Amino acid sequence: MFYYLQEFRDAVSWLRMFQYITFRALMGAGTAFLIALILGPPMIRWLRVLKFGQQIRNDDVMKHHGKKSGTPTMGGLLVIVSVLVSTLLWAVPTNGYVALALGTMIFMGGVGFLDDWLKIAKKNHKGLAGRKKILLQLLWGLVVAGILYAWPQSRIQMTQLMLPFVKEPVIEHMWPVAAVLFVVVVIVGSSNAVNLTDGLDGLAIGCTSISALAYLALAYVAGNVILSKHLLVPHVPGSGELAVFCGCLAGAGLGFLWYNCHPAQVFMGDTGSLALGGSIAMVAIAIKQELLLSIVGGVFVMEAASVILQVASFKLTGKRIFRVAPIHHHFEKIEKEKAIREGRDVEVIETMVTIRFWILAIIFALFGVATLKIR
Repeated sequence: MFYYLQEFRDAVSWLRMFQYITFRALMGAGTAFLIALILGPPMIRWLRVLKFGQQIRNDDVMKHHGKKSGTPTMGGLLVIVSVLVSTLLWAVPTNGYVALALGTMIFMGGVGFLDDWLKIAKKNHKGLAGRKKILLQLLWGLVVAGILYAWPQSRIQMTQLMLPFVKEPVIEHMWPVAAVLFVVVVIVGSSNAVNLTDGLDGLAIGCTSISALAYLALAYVAGNVILSKHLLVPHVPGSGELAVFCGCLAGAGLGFLWYNCHPAQVFMGDTGSLALGGSIAMVAIAIKQELLLSIVGGVFVMEAASVILQVASFKLTGKRIFRVAPIHHHFEKIEKEKAIREGRDVEVIETMVTIRFWILAIIFALFGVATLKIR
């Protein structure tokens, strides 16, 4: 909306600032942060009134998390609202890539909301059946792929496969079916990887905000014809507006972290984790940096891989690789047992593990952005 103020720059010179993506990305981030900060307390109270409290499973893995039971969940709604409002204010509303990113966030958030609601309604931690959840995610992935393939300006790039560190497509023209499947796998994989990461206070939202900042830079480069040519990355006309979306995503994430840091006043639930993972994936797909997401979102890859390896190992050998999966609970369990033996405070362990994973997320994100010069 504010973008159109630049049309009056001849009358008021400073209004030309609204045409710059960098300015609008920063303002969008600030706006999203303030919206999340202001709406946080009333939304938390509303969730408490509705008794939308987190159900903590009763087993050895989660025994130290028992006091979290009843903490409001579905806090992802706060992130979604903040991103939606700020993006509509600061991005070009008619941009197709922005529309797809918002649509992905809302749809995936809706799937997560249904899952969270069923957990609360049935008073158990299982929620929406895994197959149904995956089916809905696959459905949206097919919708996104269909739109990108039907859209002339994105069809050619959709069928190309880019690898990090390589300046030219390794596959110039994938079969349409393969291209569609690739898009679906990226969206479903990313959304579920972030979902698996959401297990400690502030962990998922912190890592997602870091990834969003990295993709802000990547989207800006992809949308700029001069920079993309200089850095030898695919130029995707119009994708620069996704930098504004990523700024809003990062700002909303920091606003949510204000209330989600340990001890959390609210959890994002699947409402937030699926929406965030899907949104980041959509940006990566739009700017043709899908496989780079495995580097930028290295923490998410670690989390998902730990679960896959744990399940495969147990089914094949009857033995577990990790003490607990996902891997953040593995380190949490080890450190808490060590703290108990040494008589140290157990309560600080969760924050310690979270911050260490944030450090890893920053390193992965910086390395991902650095690949722009390693081509």
